[in-house]
Amino acid sequence: MAGFSLGRRLVSEALGTGLLLAVVVGSGIMGQRLSGGNDAIALLGNTLATGAALVVLITVFGPISGAQFNPVVTLAFVLRREQGWKAGLAYVGAQGVGAVLGVWLAHAMFAEPVLQVSTKLRDGPAQGLAEFVATFGLLATIFGTLRFKPAFTPMAVGLYITAAYWFTASTSFANPAVTLARSLSDTFAGIAPQSVPLFVAAQIAGAVAATGVFGWLLREEAA
Repeated sequence: MAGFSLGRRLVSEALGTGLLLAVVVGSGIMGQRLSGGNDAIALLGNTLATGAALVVLITVFGPISGAQFNPVVTLAFVLRREQGWKAGLAYVGAQGVGAVLGVWLAHAMFAEPVLQVSTKLRDGPAQGLAEFVATFGLLATIFGTLRFKPAFTPMAVGLYITAAYWFTASTSFANPAVTLARSLSDTFAGIAPQSVPLFVAAQIAGAVAATGVFGWLLREEAA
């Protein structure tokens, strides 16, 4: 990343996050239209498309900006002092803008109204716990692969999210930018605005917890 200006890195984050949201929302719309009312089939299509896209997007944009695409991932790198807080704030802004534009792009591709607000409630303590677990696991995946097998990080993240769609009750948003942007889509992948604060709070808590735990766990003892 040292060879790329901050401006190029911000465009990379915005583009990558936007394409990720276009995949998440677009595959959700396609899955729902083709599944004949079977939500399991719709979710499977949504899952496979998202996991596969993550592998590609992280591989393409990783060398430019780190392919964080996620405010809590950026927060984790700031907490670990691997990224400055000013650049971190700029990353979060780029991710948010990209995420919203990606949702609107998906709507336009499927001839949906571009401007929407979701009515899909995702409330309750179980949903919050699921988002904490999903985000903790995502950060664990990133920290572990970066420490031991960096080249495998794109595949590991894609595989983890593919699994987490199914083992978490919330279907693993694990990303505040994704959560906020999906509140602007009244489609299969949407989340009602009133459900967003719980998800975001749980995601931040999961990221902070993972940063602390893995900061200790992966630290080598002095000889």
